[in-house]
Amino acid sequence: MAGAVCVVGGSSSLVECASCNLSGGDLIPLRHSSIGRKHIPPRLDLSTSFLDSSPNRAFFSPPTNLKKKRRKKMSVVGVGGLGGQYEESYEDVKRQIVDYFTYKAVRTVLNQLYEMNPPQYRWFYNYLASNERGYGKTFIRELVKDRLELAERVMVTRLHLYGRWIKKCDHVEMYERISDQNLELMRERLIETVIWPSDDTNNNTNTG
Repeated sequence: MAGAVCVVGGSSSLVECASCNLSGGDLIPLRHSSIGRKHIPPRLDLSTSFLDSSPNRAFFSPPTNLKKKRRKKMSVVGVGGLGGQYEESYEDVKRQIVDYFTYKAVRTVLNQLYEMNPPQYRWFYNYLASNERGYGKTFIRELVKDRLELAERVMVTRLHLYGRWIKKCDHVEMYERISDQNLELMRERLIETVIWPSDDTNNNTNTG
């Protein structure tokens, strides 16, 4: 696992990064005792955090009404005689990439705030917990209205993360990874469907 220092807004935080894979930290809630000493509880289960909540699922799976609108606007062409239909452009992919780097930036900023600014961390954590907009342009637009400094920080961070990703991502490697995975899955399925001769069959053959 490779690491690098991401400096945003005067504070620094380690941003974990591997080839074509930038990972953010888990969400960790803050608690303070009556004498003001900070206690760090066990890791928060991601299944209960905003990372895997309905807003995040909404990001990966657009609402039904949006899907209908996209179908109306979408022009499709057949490719390679494979019987499938594909968009002429990859605007949906580009949009998902931008939204995903917004999501990664949010996680990075949240971890930085946990270390550097606990009050802002608590506010941002609660804000994300009630987020129902996903992590697209609307999310940033609303965050600008609510906390401009945090919105600017997220925007700068996502640009930084994307800049690092395009330097590390090897497109040839990605193509080979997809190809290898396809072959692996087909090989697994082939092995599952092969009917191997049983011991009884072998014994009958030898007896004959």
